[in-house]
Amino acid sequence: MTYDIVLAGVGGQGVLSLSGIIAAAALEEGLFVKQSEVHGMAQRGGAVTAHLRLADAPIESDLVPVGRAAMILSLEPLESLRYLEMLAPDGAVVTAAAPLANVKDYPPIEELLTAIRTLPRAILVDAAGLAQAAGLAQATNMVMAGAAAPLLPIRVGTIERSVRARFGRKGAEVVERNLAAFRAGQEVARCTAKQ
Repeated sequence: MTYDIVLAGVGGQGVLSLSGIIAAAALEEGLFVKQSEVHGMAQRGGAVTAHLRLADAPIESDLVPVGRAAMILSLEPLESLRYLEMLAPDGAVVTAAAPLANVKDYPPIEELLTAIRTLPRAILVDAAGLAQAAGLAQATNMVMAGAAAPLLPIRVGTIERSVRARFGRKGAEVVERNLAAFRAGQEVARCTAKQ
C-alpha cells in the first residue's frame, strides 16, 4: 500500500503543520513516511506545497510522482487546481472553498468552485467558517485534516492524538478548539460521502 498526498496552500495557512500532523499519525501506526516541502514565498503569501508519502514498505523518493497522488489536500481552491496533474485517476481533491486572492489576476471564485465540483471525487469545505465556529479562526488546517481523515489510511483516533501532541504546549483550550475544528471537518466529509 502506498498513499501519496500533495498538500497545497498559501504561506501562513498551516500547510506544513497539517502535513506534520498526518505524518506523525502515520508513523505512530507503523507506516513508512517520506515528506518533502516546497516553501516558495511563504512569508509573502506565496504558494506552499508539501509532498507526503505513506506506505507499508520503505519508500525511495519523497516526491509524489505525476499522476499518482491519492489526494490533493488544499487550504485554498486555486492551489488545489494547480496540482491536478499530480492526481491519480481515482484520486480525491479535498479543498477549502474560501479563496485567498493574493494575486491581482486571481480568477473569479465561482469559476474555480465550478471546476472543482466537476471533478470525479471532490470535497469542498467551508473551512474558515467551521474553524470560526470551533472558536479558533486559525484552525482551518485542522478542519481540512478532519475532512481528509475518512480517506486516509490512518485511524481517526491516531490523528486526534497527533493533534493533541502538536498543540499540547499551547494549553488545553487550544487543543480542544483544534479538535473541535478537526471533528467539524470530519462531519463535512461524512455528509459529502452520503450525497
